[in-house]
Amino acid sequence: MKIVANTTPLISLASIGKLELLKDVFGEIIIADAVYNEIKAKQGYGYSEIDNDYIKVQSIKGIAYRDFLLSQLDLGETETIILAKEIDADFVIIDENIAYKIAKSSELNVVRTLSILLRAKEKGLIPALKPLLDEMIIKGRWYSQRVYKTILEQAGEI
Repeated sequence: MKIVANTTPLISLASIGKLELLKDVFGEIIIADAVYNEIKAKQGYGYSEIDNDYIKVQSIKGIAYRDFLLSQLDLGETETIILAKEIDADFVIIDENIAYKIAKSSELNVVRTLSILLRAKEKGLIPALKPLLDEMIIKGRWYSQRVYKTILEQAGEI
């Protein structure tokens, strides 16, 4: 499978020590140059974890669509969507709402970080989703009460 990931899901999973779930759920992950550069721009979650054998960095080829997307998204999101289209990715992992909607409208199969945690629980890779969700929130992620409740219901934890 070809999976392309944006910055926020990588940082979110790294913040809770679960970046390897990407490998366990999907195998190899591909990220755009801009995503790698965003993570390496400052020492924080993901800074050292991003350099591993299951995350590959790849450059985008086309830039025509880039300027249009940059009017609505940041560089990492833009290159993530372009790269996913260029390599005909099976899935693209994006959390930000606008980028998610643009990726969907570009006919990409889009998943979010919480979907990955849900798949990991379904595969028996993690015993529970709630402690990881709570830890991500403590470490700076924000989810609405509706999203929080919905994902825990889907996980069978409330």
